[in-house]
Amino acid sequence: MSPYHLLFTLLQVIFFTHTTAEAPRWKLNDGYEIPALALGTWLGNSSMPVADEVTKAVRWAVDAGYRHIDTAWIYHVEDQVGRGLKGYKREDIFVTTKLWNDKHARDAVVPALKQSLTDLQLDYVDLYLIHWPVGQFANQTYDTTDYLETWRGMIEAKALGLTRSIGLSNFNQQMIDRILEAGLEKPAALQVELNLNLQQPALLDYCKRNSIVVMGYTPFGSLFYNKAKSEAPPPRVDDPALVDIAKKYNKTVPQIALRYLVELGVIPLPKSLTKSRIEQNIDIFDFTLSESDKDILKGFDKNYRTIPQYKWLDHPYYPFERPANH
Repeated sequence: MSPYHLLFTLLQVIFFTHTTAEAPRWKLNDGYEIPALALGTWLGNSSMPVADEVTKAVRWAVDAGYRHIDTAWIYHVEDQVGRGLKGYKREDIFVTTKLWNDKHARDAVVPALKQSLTDLQLDYVDLYLIHWPVGQFANQTYDTTDYLETWRGMIEAKALGLTRSIGLSNFNQQMIDRILEAGLEKPAALQVELNLNLQQPALLDYCKRNSIVVMGYTPFGSLFYNKAKSEAPPPRVDDPALVDIAKKYNKTVPQIALRYLVELGVIPLPKSLTKSRIEQNIDIFDFTLSESDKDILKGFDKNYRTIPQYKWLDHPYYPFERPANH
């Protein structure tokens, strides 16, 4: 082989081994498509966004092949997300954001979305979600506006072209049934907590039967020691069974956790501010888990929530199972 052919071959290898991954797209019930993995941008209750850290994360994510960014008004990073998306084709990126609890009045929905669009520097979002069924004013008193009225406001926002699709977050099956029984537009998506400790098979089956795409936040659950509460059930990231599965596919344990959600039909929303982890988190579409490995992963389901939001237990629209002593 001549030196020129050798150089050309090496350049081909370098190019193909550094191409970006890209998630497949799934069909929503309204005809639009949604990428099967998103960058999450919630930094947690104890963290306030600093300077341009989320802007950098968004750019790293898009450059790594992400085509879906998940954010919300309450995360206080919509402006950073908007700056991060500058320079990319708008039609290439799917953007999800959410309506906060103090804007549940029907006539408050459109102005709230317009404010988010201003912060994002966008003309529309691809998906707008009601963040929680729980209404709460800024002074922390409860707003008991019926979420059917809030949903009517979401339908109006869609009709105005401010969002292409509308959906829900943290709603339970009975709440979704009530929307459908009222003859209102079917939600395109539902975002809930999903991870190895909280797999919610009944809810996933319900959504599948109703053609509602499911998005999963906190996809790593309690895998990491620094995130796990003392009462959190296993596994942790060094669990021998998980380590063995990861080695089998030449992947990391977090990648196995994400891939498992994808195979359950869930869109995971991993968040990170670290470039290498952002890149690793999307590198999960080149393998398939065996049935025996999925059985092992299924065994970690303990119906354990990392975010039960017990502070809202006495709200009439609290969406989760109440503790036995309440």
